[in-house]
Amino acid sequence: MPSPEEEPVEEQVNFYEDTRARADELISDIIARIDPYDFQDLVAAVLRAMGFRTRVSPPGPDGGTDIVAHPDPLGFEQPRICVQVKHTKGSTGAPDVRNFRATLGPDDKGLFVSTGGFSSDANREPLRAGPALTLMDRDRFVDLLTEHYEQMEPEYQAMVPLRKVYIPVKTE
Repeated sequence: MPSPEEEPVEEQVNFYEDTRARADELISDIIARIDPYDFQDLVAAVLRAMGFRTRVSPPGPDGGTDIVAHPDPLGFEQPRICVQVKHTKGSTGAPDVRNFRATLGPDDKGLFVSTGGFSSDANREPLRAGPALTLMDRDRFVDLLTEHYEQMEPEYQAMVPLRKVYIPVKTE
């Protein structure tokens, strides 16, 4: 049996990748159980952790925009990011993406977050002419959440409680 110093680098990489994939699955399971309006607040918390100011629409009809994010306290500086959040199991289709895009102003940037992912037609929508638009599925959201987790407010960290784990790597 090889000593820890002799353990193949490939096994260490596989262990890291397997552990990361399992952690992402567990985080996704927690997110799936969050109330849709709480998830909307969690998305806004991640944007704040990234340095944006946010305004979250109250529950009910929102005119297509759940969150507005901007870099300055008064909302005058660009980019102004309008966010639509769909917390569903099923994929979001192109009509929903087109409807959201229609609510964006000429200088707005659009971010559509869907925990259920997007249909293939919906994934083609950002390529069409119009305001800039980014689609974010659950996996991309989990990546953003973990990247900015330590900067999030404690009440939102409590919604998705995580602990940092250090894994040794072989250096040469």
